[in-house]
Parts: sequence; C-alpha cells; structure tokens
Amino acid sequence: MEHFYSLGPEAMLDAVESALGAGTRATGRCLALNSLENRVCDIELEAAADDDPGHVVAKFYRPGRWSREAILEEHRFLAELVAAEVPAVAPLPLQNGSTLASTGDGILFAVFPKIRGRSLQELSDAQLQQVGRFLGRIHNVGAAAPASHRLQLTAETYGTQALAYLVSSGTIDIQVQSRYERTATAIIKTVAPMLAAVPAHRLHGDCHLANLLWVGEGALFLDFDDMLTGPAVQDIWMVVRGRDAEADRQRAVMLDGYEQLRRFDRTTLRLVEPLRALRMLHFAAWIARRWADPTFQRMFPDFPTYRYWADETSALEEQLQQVLGASLLG
Repeated sequence: MEHFYSLGPEAMLDAVESALGAGTRATGRCLALNSLENRVCDIELEAAADDDPGHVVAKFYRPGRWSREAILEEHRFLAELVAAEVPAVAPLPLQNGSTLASTGDGILFAVFPKIRGRSLQELSDAQLQQVGRFLGRIHNVGAAAPASHRLQLTAETYGTQALAYLVSSGTIDIQVQSRYERTATAIIKTVAPMLAAVPAHRLHGDCHLANLLWVGEGALFLDFDDMLTGPAVQDIWMVVRGRDAEADRQRAVMLDGYEQLRRFDRTTLRLVEPLRALRMLHFAAWIARRWADPTFQRMFPDFPTYRYWADETSALEEQLQQVLGASLLG
C-alpha cells in the first residue's frame, strides 16, 4: 500500500502517457479530484489536432479492493450501457488492447474521457423522471448478464462481515460496543430474510446525486466503482435518500419514469430503511478498513473517539426501529 499512498503526479503522468501510447504527451498539469477510495486525477494532454488541449481522468484503483477481473467486469458493464445508449462514462481503450493497465508498482488504473457538467443537490420532477427512465435502462442491461466477480449486496456482505471486522479490529469504543453489537445483530437478523426473497441483478450500487452529472438538460451517470449485484431499489433510494412524505413522493415520481422502461415491484420500497441500516454498518467498516490511510484520518478525525461511537450507536438503535417497522409491512 505504501506505493499507493505515495503515488504522485509524475508517476501518474508517466503511466497515463505510456498507457494511451501513440505519441500521447501530457502538459504536466495534474489536478487531484475528490476521491477517498481511489487516486483520481484530471490530466491535461497536449493538443493533437487543434488549439484546445484535451483532458482525461485517470483512476488508480486502491490495491486489494477489487481484483483485475472485478474491475474489468465493471468496464464491460459500462461498455454494455454505452452500447445501449445509456449516458454513462466508459473507460478509454489503451495501448495494451485492454481498458486496464498497471503502473510499475502494480497499481491498476484506467483512463476515462473528461466530461464537463454540473452536480445538483436537488432534482426537479422532470429530472427525477429522466433519472428513473435511465435507471430502468441501466437495470435492463444489468439483468441481462451476471457479475460473478463483484460483491452481492446481502445481510451477510454488508452486515455480518462489516460487524465482524469492526469487532475484531477493536474499532468500536468499548463503552458502547455491546450496545452496538446487539443492535447490529438485530438489524442483520431482521433484514436477511427480507433481502433473500427479492430478485437481484447488476446495479450502479452507489447512485447518489454526486455521481450524477448534468450536461445541459441531460443526466450522465458517473463512477461505477461500487457496481454490485443487488435489489433494484438500492439505486432508487440512493438518489432520493430522505424518509419523509416528500421523499416518498419523489421516489414515486422517479418510478413513474422507471416503469416506462422496466417493471418495478413497489412493495420492495419497504427495503429502503433496511438497506439504509446495512449501509450504515458497511460505511463504518469501510472507514475502519482504511484507517491506516492518512487521508481517512484527516477526513474522519473523530472516528476513534467515544463521542463518534456513542452517536453512531444511538443512530443505529433508531434505525433498528425503522427496520422493525419495515419488516411488518411484508
């Protein structure tokens, strides 16, 4: 991991120039982009045929998270989406005949076209319907083939495994650990049969508003790094994350668009709170697994403290009540 932590602009520029080949030269400008999981940068290339230099986005994958096969499975999904005229950003073909290359230190990376647009914090009803239609198309493509090398969203992977790591690593403050374990265990036990009964297929996996870019009036789907197999409702609730009446209305509007392209079982909306609970567990374990990374220590300075875990435990206890309520809706 030390090579990943110390990966600098010069090494990134050299790697991208070599991977793109055919005389590609970078100007030397390399801007780090906002990403905790991977090292992502905007690289300016020298102009080839006109006066405007091009830009690409290089993503250097965190070692040990995804295998080569899993990353290529993400890339194939993106290629399938683009072929189906879904607005997603697929990686560029590289000199080696693949979409994936590696640095001299073995860090896997891909290069994507730079797309300019804007990110929105709120969507209008027309935009929600548009996103719904595109998600319907994404899920049509996702259901057409399996993803054997990607994570499956289950109570085991997002819940049991996350809790086991948090406990074994000694991450949870000892003063609240028993409460946290008891609450998490109750959530996992309740959610497991609810998810087991729902069909699953390939999803975006992390479809929050920051991964939607608006180019003119159209939506563009970014960052399929968390692509997984799971229930369709996972991508729905990640776009509209509230739990009040307005959030329910917005999800209904989005599903009106979705159902123009693909059937959606609206009874699975009862999984929103169970999926939110699993994400809380998964997110805590995600930070814990990367705590040796200085970037995570800067971003989550309170993570090792009693106050953090006391608040997290209280939030998880409140979420358990939501999960129990959802379980009664079946």
